[in-house]
Amino acid sequence: MPGATAPGIFVFDALGRASREARNFGERGMRYATVIDGGREQAAVITPEGAVLVADINARLGRAWPTGLMELIEAGLPPALIHDARASGAARPVETLRFGPLYRHPRKIWGIGLNYRDHAADLNAVYPDEPASFIKGDQTIIGPGDTIELPPESQRVTAEAELGVIIGRTCRRVSEGDALSYVAGYCLILDMTAEDILQKNPRYLTRSKNFDTFFSFGPELITPDEVDDLLALEVSTIRNGQLHRRNVVGNMQFPPAHLISFHSHVMTLHPGDIISTGTPGAVVIENGDVAECRIGGLGVLTNPVRRG
Repeated sequence: MPGATAPGIFVFDALGRASREARNFGERGMRYATVIDGGREQAAVITPEGAVLVADINARLGRAWPTGLMELIEAGLPPALIHDARASGAARPVETLRFGPLYRHPRKIWGIGLNYRDHAADLNAVYPDEPASFIKGDQTIIGPGDTIELPPESQRVTAEAELGVIIGRTCRRVSEGDALSYVAGYCLILDMTAEDILQKNPRYLTRSKNFDTFFSFGPELITPDEVDDLLALEVSTIRNGQLHRRNVVGNMQFPPAHLISFHSHVMTLHPGDIISTGTPGAVVIENGDVAECRIGGLGVLTNPVRRG
């Protein structure tokens, strides 16, 4: 097949360029991404041979699949699309492509604060008895390699690596035991906070979290059957190539299943809604830095930092 290379997962640098990292790939589940082609953001299926744009599948096989990843999630990420991707012969080497955020307009982005025990201790914060959650607007969204813009209103911004949970089916008041069956997939997230604004008054949380460019997510949506052990995933916050803090999902106070169930009792969750599950540690970022989220087995998300 054109563009065939050895199986692997893809690692993205600060310019959003992909390279391949050796690993057994996609024998059970699948990975999806959004690539920028001809100035347009388009959904792609990531196969062992490379990235297959859904638009190319439609053109070669006469299909009519939605060409946006949000719409594919709403359609249930149809398994037949995986077969079509491999049958199309349309794989492109990922190294030649520019990747964008998975999608631009989720209905909701839930963020979770102080969800790792060690992080709460770092901040001398009282550990919450229930998830300490907040909502972010979609104007914060950027993708791999896009620039995090430090606003003039803040002199102390932090970046926080997090595991993202993407909802795949509408859910309301679901049990913790059933919650993971509503997940479309997982992704990497860099969530930013204007920490000096938040420190003035905790009621300023919404403002501190919602500056433009304060939410990077991608580079791939990884389906749940690609993840052998969710609680064993290791999440790392990295700045300029140096590890700041890492921890495993199993050390969360409120694991992903609990977060889905809890928030489904607050409001209905819809396909494409995102839960950003909390960070093992926040690192201060400055002009010229490169912030990075690394999750073992899932990939790497990087973004350069600039003060305008």
